[in-house]
Amino acid sequence: MPVGALMTDERGYDKRRGTSAQRGYGYRWQKARAAYLAKHPLCINHESKGQVVTATVVDHVKPHKNDMKLFWDSSNWQPLCKECHDSYKQRLEKTGRIAGCNADGIPVDPNHHWNK
Repeated sequence: MPVGALMTDERGYDKRRGTSAQRGYGYRWQKARAAYLAKHPLCINHESKGQVVTATVVDHVKPHKNDMKLFWDSSNWQPLCKECHDSYKQRLEKTGRIAGCNADGIPVDPNHHWNK
């Protein structure tokens, strides 16, 4: 098997991660997610920019990494739209950097070397 190749089962699931239900995203999560989004219907990223965009994802602010106590800690949840979750949030988790610049072209990441 090539280095970096995914180990998948016959359905194409990544064996290392397990199914979504095995990672905690089963029926109980779907109920909690729906209740949370009913109370927090707007994407906080867009809302912070004065934009109104419906949230469709309950994101874990701090990645839980299978820590079920952190997984179910609703103070660690935030409402995001799918676009924000799948773009800037995933990039932030992988690189540790916030992508983008302000209107003056200055990086928005406070840890960027231009902001030090």
